[in-house]
Amino acid sequence: MGKEMFAPRDTIMVLLVMTLLFGASRCSSLLLPVDCSDLHDHYPSKPSGVYTIFPGGPISPIQVYCDMETDGGGWTVFQRRMDGSVNFYRPWDHYKKGFGNKDGEYWLGLDNIVLLTMRNKNELRVDMEDWEGGKVYAQYTSFSVDAESLGYKLHLGSFIDGGAGDSMSFHGGMKFSTFDKDQDTSGGNCAKLYLGAFWYNACYEANPNGVYRWGADGTLFAVGVEWHKFKATNYSLKTISMKIRPVTSV
Repeated sequence: MGKEMFAPRDTIMVLLVMTLLFGASRCSSLLLPVDCSDLHDHYPSKPSGVYTIFPGGPISPIQVYCDMETDGGGWTVFQRRMDGSVNFYRPWDHYKKGFGNKDGEYWLGLDNIVLLTMRNKNELRVDMEDWEGGKVYAQYTSFSVDAESLGYKLHLGSFIDGGAGDSMSFHGGMKFSTFDKDQDTSGGNCAKLYLGAFWYNACYEANPNGVYRWGADGTLFAVGVEWHKFKATNYSLKTISMKIRPVTSV
């Protein structure tokens, strides 16, 4: 007889048994990283790239881009724009589940973001670059998202300026909106008006999920990938990424 091989389902069963035998937290730290910070803590020499994490336990692995370099590393990237290769004007179900390419442009999914922020206090960092080579960031001392039953409401801590200015606090306390699910505080639908999806207020100071355009462009008003306190209205950024990390990490 040939040597037996574990099928993926068998592997999951083995991990479940190990979790029961050794304890969920121990098994998670040794085998199943819950986020990029967990992975970085145990393997600090790993480079930035796509890794598998398990924020919902062993039966629900997800792939994510880990930033292992910025400010000590260990950042779990949940949103990234860099070349316009992915359409971000999408319906509610897409933003709920996630879409895109983990080694390029993507949105991790609201359900996954909830899982990542429910067990630990996390900080948020937003890195961005304009078309002239300027690189800045905005940081927030805490970041969490409520469950879908509460509209995926956003909670933010204090702002730390890295040159970008604060365009995110305006969105604190808001529910998430898409063109087919309007939860903003304006009289219209901000997602439809500005061709994006976000924690819109009435309407926005940040539109990271807007239409990817090349720098200054006022052909259609304010529909680009924008961060108003950095480049004002009608300037679409070259890159932007939103990432989180437990505040207890380096």
